[in-house]
Amino acid sequence: MVVVAALLTTAAASQNALVRARQLYNQLQYDAAIAAAQEARRRPDLADAAGVVLARAHLERYRHTNDAADLTVARDTLAQIDPGRLSPRDRSEWVMGLGEFLYFDGRYGAAAETFDAVLGHIGAADPASRDRVLHWWALAVDRQAHAAADAERRRLYARMLDRMEAVLRANSESAAAPYWLAVAAAGIDDLDRAWDAAVAAWVRAPMTGARSASLRADLDHLVQELIIPERVRRAPTGDSVKRAAALRAEWETIKQAWTRR
Repeated sequence: MVVVAALLTTAAASQNALVRARQLYNQLQYDAAIAAAQEARRRPDLADAAGVVLARAHLERYRHTNDAADLTVARDTLAQIDPGRLSPRDRSEWVMGLGEFLYFDGRYGAAAETFDAVLGHIGAADPASRDRVLHWWALAVDRQAHAAADAERRRLYARMLDRMEAVLRANSESAAAPYWLAVAAAGIDDLDRAWDAAVAAWVRAPMTGARSASLRADLDHLVQELIIPERVRRAPTGDSVKRAAALRAEWETIKQAWTRR
């Protein structure tokens, strides 16, 4: 009886460690999440699920530290996981981890295809997760497009534009779609639409709730660093300095008019 009690206690501790690892990961406490996931992996029936948390935590830590050791551990852990032993949600998280690793490894096309596969398995009932994966997919396509020849660049951004239009028609509260729609319009050299999309996204940003501030920060950077300079560069005639100043003044007026006080 003492042995049975000890085994039950050990099993419960491992289960609690997995729950704790997930909670710590969600709280962005990646060092602690790694430690808890390593503890949970000692129990064979939890090893694969705990491995997902462990790999994702190493990937997130890599984003902050750029330490190649984290990327190596993440890859090795992901490769050892048996997806057949994962719940549907953990399997999606595992595929997300594969996509993130491919992205950080510079394999942007493969990463985009992987994130695309995840999008197909996330239902409309979980819009926050869909938006997160959509953002990763667009990041990968954007990086892929930057390295492509002109015709391929346009094709990739046209694909992005089509997807973002469809997402916004189905979910007007998406924070990823309005930003990437503006990026995609600029990517196919439709600078007027890129400007209009950025203005529209700024105006309706409050619909995205808590993500409104980060969306607007991203939009401001996009307009200031890409859309305005490109519109000035492509203007047929006129004083480029004055043109840029006028566009920046117009953008500031829009921002001020639609910012809560």
